[in-house]
Amino acid sequence: MAMDLQTTMERFRELYQEKNDHMQQFLEPVTPYDFYREIFPVGSFERKGHFEDSKGNGISVTIPQKDRGGKEIGVALEIEGDGRAKRHLITDDLGQLAEIQDTDFSIMSPISYFGKHRSGKNARYLYAIAFDLDGVGMPQLRDTLHQMNKDIIPKATFIVNSGTGLHLYYVLKEPVPMYPQNQKILKEMKYALTRQIWNRFTSSIKEPQLQGILQGFRVVGSGSKLGREYPVVAFRFGDAVELEKLLDYIPESSGERQYIQELMKKSRLSLAEAKEKYPDWYERRIVKKEHRGRWTVKRDLYDWWLRRISDEIKVGHRFYGIMTLAIYAKKCDIDEDELRHDAFGLLQAFDDMSVEDINRFTRDDIVCALEMFNEDYVTFPRDDIARISGLKMPVNKRNWRKQSDHIKLMNFVRDEINGNRDWRNREGRPSKREEVFEYMRTHPDVKKKTEIAKALQIDRGTVAKYFAEIQEELAGKE
Repeated sequence: MAMDLQTTMERFRELYQEKNDHMQQFLEPVTPYDFYREIFPVGSFERKGHFEDSKGNGISVTIPQKDRGGKEIGVALEIEGDGRAKRHLITDDLGQLAEIQDTDFSIMSPISYFGKHRSGKNARYLYAIAFDLDGVGMPQLRDTLHQMNKDIIPKATFIVNSGTGLHLYYVLKEPVPMYPQNQKILKEMKYALTRQIWNRFTSSIKEPQLQGILQGFRVVGSGSKLGREYPVVAFRFGDAVELEKLLDYIPESSGERQYIQELMKKSRLSLAEAKEKYPDWYERRIVKKEHRGRWTVKRDLYDWWLRRISDEIKVGHRFYGIMTLAIYAKKCDIDEDELRHDAFGLLQAFDDMSVEDINRFTRDDIVCALEMFNEDYVTFPRDDIARISGLKMPVNKRNWRKQSDHIKLMNFVRDEINGNRDWRNREGRPSKREEVFEYMRTHPDVKKKTEIAKALQIDRGTVAKYFAEIQEELAGKE
């Protein structure tokens, strides 16, 4: 296995260098400073120490590889709370970028934020739209450049060699204010454009991986997945773009372009106009910065989603499975320690899914995904969760009735159809715990939860819920 990993890593390092050499023949390499200076022109952020500027700043997140004593951080330490993501505030001189260059895993989005958290609520301006393109070998790189030159897909301002793939940055001529309605439009536009950019010629991976507009990307100049000695490198290709021009690359036949255009028409209301038209909303949400009203959902939703991502998630969606688990944890008022324990408990199973050694699922992925454990994301739309996780999200149709009333009605209909109200097994069926207990008692040689779940045709999460407890109980009876 070690030899296979070494061979794979060498192959990808050779490919990394081959892509760099190819792009240097046709494109202009840019320094990390010049790259970010072009995205964030002078005056985009606050001057360092000048809070009176009242502007947003960039935020980079670094996943530490070692603790303060120089010890490698492991999964056990993560569960105990060490090794959490470290945030860097980037002010107008971009001086903090020099510190981030010397890191293994740092991400940043082309967005300015108020405060210290990369949340939609704190987002101020979007300066570029960025796309992550995976499965890019030399044939896919050549075809990506060809499609851009032939105007089949939009020409990126910068093409970034991220190590095993490409990051495509479209720098906007005018930054877009990140009002909630604008975020919705930008998200839908990015989804639609991803489906055009990510095609069978530009990626060896068939299914496009959709990402939100707030997604962060590895910092140019910092380490790639291949290591710090193979840094993320940027190349200038096209010019800055107008947001509306990107719509031309979305086919009209799909209906997506028309839908986004309609959203744009409805978003022309400025914040000043909103203050005049909706004074109560402005006072609560803008002045007092209150969160949107919501209720706490029962933990059944969290448990259901944990079971689903344990059993159904696929490669390419593992990060988003953990990310949405964090959203549901906040929505269901789950303790952060429990969330972290559950998330890191999936590490081994998710990593085992890796098709290639370079596509391993790591603790860094989990730390980044848990950034979504934030009140600002509890209203994340169900349809978006389905898109990014790759899992269907069925709608629970009760025709606006309360659950208790709906159950009564459905029971009545069932009894009328059966014509027999005494159809029930009055003694009831064994509980799930009893089923698991009986199976483990009669099959002492079966030690894997997955095998027990398959034999009983129940969810693996249900087995895991009782497994340790039943093991102790059976051991005590011996």
